[in-house]
Amino acid sequence: MGRMTEAVKHLLIINVIMFFATQLYGDQMYQWMSLWFPKNPNFEWWQVVTHMFMHGSLMHIVFNMYALWAFGTPLERIWGRNKFLFFYFSAGLGSAALHTGVNYFLFTEGINALEGAGIAKTQILDILANGQYSPGWYNVASKGTIDSMLTAFNTPAVGASGAIYGVLVAFAFMYSEAKLMLIFLPVPIKAKYFVPLLIASDLIFGISNVNTGVAHFAHIGGALIGFVMMWYWKKNQFKNNRWD
Repeated sequence: MGRMTEAVKHLLIINVIMFFATQLYGDQMYQWMSLWFPKNPNFEWWQVVTHMFMHGSLMHIVFNMYALWAFGTPLERIWGRNKFLFFYFSAGLGSAALHTGVNYFLFTEGINALEGAGIAKTQILDILANGQYSPGWYNVASKGTIDSMLTAFNTPAVGASGAIYGVLVAFAFMYSEAKLMLIFLPVPIKAKYFVPLLIASDLIFGISNVNTGVAHFAHIGGALIGFVMMWYWKKNQFKNNRWD
C-alpha cells in the first residue's frame, strides 16, 4: 500500500476529528449529525452526508479507518483523488438510501398494523415524536413488528461502513487474487471470495432481523452501489481512468 494517499488521509483526519468532537459534545453531536429516520423530528437533510463521519465507539472508528487506509489507498493510487472521492461518497449515499428504504418498510408495516387495529396514524406519530410508545401496541401487533417500527424511528445510523463496503467491493474487482483474513476466521481468503462472504453475512443477519446493533442493510447498500459502479466502469472500459 505504501504512503497514504491524499483523499484517504483527509477523510481519516475528518473522521478522527469528528470522533473526538463527539466525546466533548456527545448527545448534541449525535442529534445533529447522525442519520435519523425522515419522520423523526431530529432528521435534517445534511445528515445523509454527515453520518458518514460519525462513529459510535473506538473500535467502530478503528476498524473503519483501518479498512479505509488498507483498501482505499491502492484504489486512490490508481484512480486519482477525485474519482476515489466520487466513488466513496456515492457508496455512502447508496448505503443511506437502502438503510432508509428498509426502515420505511419496517416503519410502515408497524403503522399499518396499528391502524388496522383502529389507532389513528396521527396519534401514533405524535406519541413517537415525543420519544414514547404505548405498551398497548403490543396487544394488537406482534412484538417483532412493533420493535422494528420503534427501532426504525428512534435509532440513528452512524459510521463510514457503507462507503467502506463500496471500497471493499472495488478492491475485490481490482485485486481479486489478493488474500485477506477475517478476524474470527484467521485463514487467508482471496478478495473475490472474502468480500462476497462478508456481504452474505450482512444479508443473512439483515433478513433474519437479528438485533446485532449493526445497520446490515446500510452495508449492503454501499456494497451494491460499489458493485454497480465497478460493473459499469468495467463494461465501459472506464475502470482505470484517472480523475486527478
